[in-house]
Amino acid sequence: MSRVPVRADLPGQERRSRGELVSAAPRELRTPEALAQAMRAGWVASAQQWAAISAPLEPMVVIAGAGSGKTTLMAARVVYLVLTGQVRPEEVLGLTFTTKAASELRGRIRDALLAAGALDEPGRRDLDNSDNTDNADVLEPTVATYNAYAAGLLTDHGLRIGHEPDTRVITDAARYQLGARVVDRYPGEIVQLTDHAETAIQNLLALDSAMSEHLVGPDDVRAFDEREKAGFARAYAEEEAGKARKTYLGPIAAAVSAIERRGELLGLVAAYRRLKADLGLMDFSDQIELGARLAAEQPEVGVAERARFKVVLLDEYQDTSVAQATMLARLFSGPDAASGRGHAVTAVGDPNQAIYGWRGASVSNILDFPQTFPALAGDVATYPLTVNRRSDIRILEAANRLAQPLYAAHEIVAPLEAKPEAAVGVVTTTVFETHRDELAALVDGVKAAHDAKWSDIGVLTRDNQHAAEVFDALTDADIPVEIVGLSGLLRLPEVAEIVAILRLMHDVTANAALLTLLTGPRWAIGPRDLGLLSSRAAELAGRQGRGDDPASITAHLVQIADGIDPAEIPCLDDALVDPGERPYSPEALERFALLARELRMLRSHVGEPLLDVVRRIIDTTGADVELASAVSSAAPARRDNLDLFVRAVADFQAVDGDVTLPALLAYLTAEDDQGNGLDVATPTAADSVKLLTVHRSKGLEWASVFLVGVCETRFPANRSRPLWTSSPPVLPAPLRGDARDLPQLAGYDKAALDAFRAAQKAHDRTEELRLGYVAFTRAAHRLTVTP
Repeated sequence: MSRVPVRADLPGQERRSRGELVSAAPRELRTPEALAQAMRAGWVASAQQWAAISAPLEPMVVIAGAGSGKTTLMAARVVYLVLTGQVRPEEVLGLTFTTKAASELRGRIRDALLAAGALDEPGRRDLDNSDNTDNADVLEPTVATYNAYAAGLLTDHGLRIGHEPDTRVITDAARYQLGARVVDRYPGEIVQLTDHAETAIQNLLALDSAMSEHLVGPDDVRAFDEREKAGFARAYAEEEAGKARKTYLGPIAAAVSAIERRGELLGLVAAYRRLKADLGLMDFSDQIELGARLAAEQPEVGVAERARFKVVLLDEYQDTSVAQATMLARLFSGPDAASGRGHAVTAVGDPNQAIYGWRGASVSNILDFPQTFPALAGDVATYPLTVNRRSDIRILEAANRLAQPLYAAHEIVAPLEAKPEAAVGVVTTTVFETHRDELAALVDGVKAAHDAKWSDIGVLTRDNQHAAEVFDALTDADIPVEIVGLSGLLRLPEVAEIVAILRLMHDVTANAALLTLLTGPRWAIGPRDLGLLSSRAAELAGRQGRGDDPASITAHLVQIADGIDPAEIPCLDDALVDPGERPYSPEALERFALLARELRMLRSHVGEPLLDVVRRIIDTTGADVELASAVSSAAPARRDNLDLFVRAVADFQAVDGDVTLPALLAYLTAEDDQGNGLDVATPTAADSVKLLTVHRSKGLEWASVFLVGVCETRFPANRSRPLWTSSPPVLPAPLRGDARDLPQLAGYDKAALDAFRAAQKAHDRTEELRLGYVAFTRAAHRLTVTP
């Protein structure tokens, strides 16, 4: 939050000059041209923009389509309200998600006010001030992140609900460290949940966050699960007394198991919350939950905030969580005028860009804004911004066609329109027979699109799975590439090998990690020797000759993915140490022995500090020496990637000196799966092609965008979100604040469970459409889509 000196001649401002109060009259700004002249702007607001800018001080929604200039509009809105004397600058609150976005919004508002003559230039002083008093009021434009605002509320008013103001906020990485400590020291009994530490850590953090985001307590979850468990028990008994079909009994039993495992998980969540309280810590979810509780239990806080902020701007409102929306509604709205009804709250966002549902965001917040923030009289006004000021005509046509089902679902969202001066633009797509052909075409396309700067080109993927192949293809062609975010780095060979060794140091049964090493460029074990090693592992596990024994390593990995206890699966590490008398190639036998010796040595250092362990792995594998001596054009980028990973490990700091390997591995697993731990990761200013997932691309733009891997099962993805009936860390849908907009279970038998899963898949397909819409609208002039 910055402090900016306010000019004394602003409407509504008062200052002392030689002991007398001086005030200036408001300006009249009746047209967009008058506002443009006042702001000294090189643009004139359109009819759509002017309607939102000049709207009265009451609740309203701005549906800002992709590339429609919402930040510029919010800055112009503030200038208009200040110059016309409706508010003072310090009476405006602007909230957004990231510090980068808050800094940009704050800068736009400040620059607009300066250009309009509403602020003194920094450093200017009133020379007439002879009595040593302040020469002007001090403007404190409050533009912050949603969490920073909640933190300020708790600092100022937290004692009202027993919250200590010196409670420290921990990072996402620190949450995994605390979670690991809870799992390691938990005194309760865990029978069904899991015996895999990383999974337990992820599960408890996921359920804890979901409960906080939806303002649900442990007792609420237990009571709900007990009721539902009874319903499933009745359905099971009915089927068992009837036809007793195993395929019908199985899904019901699985739902009961999920409920029982969630009961055990709630014990871990309770222990985690106690540990945070004992250490005087809270995480970001706690901030919002406590902020919502403060607003509900202490209405005088809302009175004070409404008096302080006459205008509230909520940016990217479609990405807010239920708890965030609840906190804001309790502060800035209510059933009558005395409790805040009709307060000037403006939500700015786009339901078509609501792509963070998997992370707790609820698109219902912006769709239901009129009910949450009702006007004093009449309906809440909706102002559409449909003119895209980024993309050319054909790109917008493609985006609109893709989003047709989205437009049909919500009347308040209208198709994008091109700006009057927009060029035609280029949209291309080609179907390739193989992924190798697609990568070759990508290289040619990126080279052809390169004009002045490589950084004008973005390459987007649905997830991190294929980022390494894209990176290799581009760097092999001497194209500078930057992978944005830790999650993308984890799939690169130079980093994947280190992560695999870390996993094997912690868990000898990590077959997938050992397979990564064996098939990697350093050890290069062929299929025949891998098959022999797999059969030796089965023999050592006592499973040789069983009819249901998986026939390949891939089948073993599928078993692991399906949740089968790894201890019951043949362990490749055992076979590596004792390969037996099988017809391996001499090279494979020698490499097995070397790798087994190397892993045994590294495991002896597992108790060292994590950063030292990682550096020892790098020294042992020679990764740094190999990259330092490489002469290929890709070598510098790969060295940078390795350095970035080491830096990420170094940043994985302890809360109070206790950092464990399971905590780091759980954190890296979450990054690889979801990429949500380092949300603040943004592209650097380096002149390089930016490679990132579509989720990370939101809010960014490039002249040319290449969207790769667009085909069935990959994008749109066919993997449905886990359900509360099968996954313990998932908060039951009826307990969520946005339950009315989600698929719900309508019974307890197999037919009801199947229908619930089908409805969830349909719901997930809608979010995949939104994701595609976001990807398409990142391009300004050229969009290339390849399967």
